[in-house]
Amino acid sequence: MTVITYSVGQSLHNFQASIQQEGGSMENYINENYINRWTDESMYHVMAIRTTFVTAMQQHLAAQGLLNMEKVSLSPLTDPLAHDVEHVPSINYKGHAYHTTHSMIYSKFLACFNPKVKGIFVDSPNIRLEMESSVGSQRKKYVIDFSQMDIELRRNRNVSYEDYLNNPDKVKKILQEDMEKALSFFEDLIIYAMSAVAEKNEDSLKALGIVIEVPKKPFPRFRKDEAAKKFGSSHYEKELGKTLKHQFFWITGLMRENYDLIYPYVKPDGSKTPISAFTSDMIYNYDLCAQSLNRKTSAYGPAYEILSGAIREWLYQPIVERLLDNKIISVKPEIVEGNLVNIIDLGGYGPFLMAVNRKKPDGTPLFPDTFGGGIGIERTLFALCQGEKVQLIDDVMLFGKNPDSHPVYLF
Repeated sequence: MTVITYSVGQSLHNFQASIQQEGGSMENYINENYINRWTDESMYHVMAIRTTFVTAMQQHLAAQGLLNMEKVSLSPLTDPLAHDVEHVPSINYKGHAYHTTHSMIYSKFLACFNPKVKGIFVDSPNIRLEMESSVGSQRKKYVIDFSQMDIELRRNRNVSYEDYLNNPDKVKKILQEDMEKALSFFEDLIIYAMSAVAEKNEDSLKALGIVIEVPKKPFPRFRKDEAAKKFGSSHYEKELGKTLKHQFFWITGLMRENYDLIYPYVKPDGSKTPISAFTSDMIYNYDLCAQSLNRKTSAYGPAYEILSGAIREWLYQPIVERLLDNKIISVKPEIVEGNLVNIIDLGGYGPFLMAVNRKKPDGTPLFPDTFGGGIGIERTLFALCQGEKVQLIDDVMLFGKNPDSHPVYLF
């Protein structure tokens, strides 16, 4: 304990000294970067909108029959993420290493094991040590410590591995149906939440100079392949937003995480579809983007991704192959008499893959087939509230930890 206290104190001493060298003081720094934000009227209005938004989502999800689960902040495994972060913070406790969670993705899958559970939701913690801007620019949208509404629902399709390999027309039809169900489910959630905000927070919306247009189904939808071809491989969500008169729109079929379903991936002969052959219609995932609407000018602000989700890989063999091909594990699990022979090589994924491999008495998989997504709370507030009062994601957070804003976080 003494070492930790000294380390923090020494770091703050060095930071204070750098402020003094520039003619400032720690008191002024705290006033300018924290107290002024906490006492600003705009922060009150953002907090009021946040309260309605989060509460409305929880009410809608519970009304749909989903169950609330506990937060998981520490685990032997966490979302490996397809984009770069500095590292996964870890904590040693009782002789065992635990990672802080990038997201609760694997916990969500396992929470749906029980067939009586229609689905789950949780306002989950996320710690992602995002890389600082390589050119020192302010990217506006990143924070290293944030929350998202994590949601996962059972599909209950019971498609076997044999069907997966040998009956692609049947499987694709089911997946296309479930993709529509997923997008419709999240559209209903957004409509319900935005209706609540528009009704309850009109004064706060006026104070921030923005409007919420309650969207109607279906939201505009674009394939990632087509968007990237037209607008380039980066920032295409912003370019798409400029072409629309809608606050919400979908981008589908993005090459992303190992658990986002790609079909077909494993072929009947044991080979796999090469990366060069992947197209958006083979990737069953989706991003929801949102943009603000200025009350005075009726102009839309830049669009940002606020929700990422997918139909999930659900069969043991493709799950293992995706983890191997993404270099998340280095070997296939070897299970002998109920134990993992190579558990050391599998790291935190050993117990997870053992659970995925479990079967019902009739030999069918016990691991659930699901779809889901995570809605970033702070990212959504930032996307919808952009304007004269809100220009950075820091402006919608009391304790924002934007990697491009502060050299040291004081609270």
